[in-house]
Amino acid sequence: MNQQSRDDLRKDHRPEAIQRRLSKTPRSQNISDAVLGGIDGCITTFAVVSGAVGAGFSSSVALVLGFANLVADGFSMAVSNYESIKAQREFIDEVRRTEEDHIDRIPDGEREEVRAIFKGKGFQGDTLEEIVRTITQDRRLWVETMLTEEHGLQKTRLSPWKSAFATMAAFLLVGAIPLTPLFASESELHRQFVFSAMLAGVAFFSIGTLKSLVFAKPVFRSGLSTLLTGGTAAGLAYLTGYLLQRVLGIG
Repeated sequence: MNQQSRDDLRKDHRPEAIQRRLSKTPRSQNISDAVLGGIDGCITTFAVVSGAVGAGFSSSVALVLGFANLVADGFSMAVSNYESIKAQREFIDEVRRTEEDHIDRIPDGEREEVRAIFKGKGFQGDTLEEIVRTITQDRRLWVETMLTEEHGLQKTRLSPWKSAFATMAAFLLVGAIPLTPLFASESELHRQFVFSAMLAGVAFFSIGTLKSLVFAKPVFRSGLSTLLTGGTAAGLAYLTGYLLQRVLGIG
């Protein structure tokens, strides 16, 4: 998030601005899904290219393996993310139903839980009792309070479909980058690999930089960290392919 000026911060913290902001339903964000998909896609395809080159395969073999992994892994990752978010939503809904049932059947016990929660935050006496009374007279607020305070569950409802789409789109778009030099059939494999490595490095660093701008992290450090992660994975893939080629005589 971009750092605001002091004047902008004052405007955002006026009573009317605060009320307007808090009245909005929290929106889900899919930045983390896109970042994860982009990094994993680039690592996957460049690792395939590195392994294929290390094993002495031709560029056409590396291209086929790369795109096969790109499509299959992108789909698999999107489905996994979809199922994960869906399971999380189903769990939250089940906890909500449980809390509603408890409020219906043992309201005094649930009030005591609210009292204990806010007593643990330092409230006492009449102030504590007023908080308990205010929360428990609104059923929706009561349930949401128990979800966040007792179970530590977030209010933002993530969309499984949006998360899956963001993951797969980033996976395919960024993952295809290291494969593009392999289409230059007139170039020798070594030169294709060098261009692929350069493009993959730019992709890794760019993703890290964009991530840092969104989450207000040091730009160069974040870009370098992502670059090192991808480079290490690719290096391991190249070494594995090279060793297997030597040991098994593949190629």
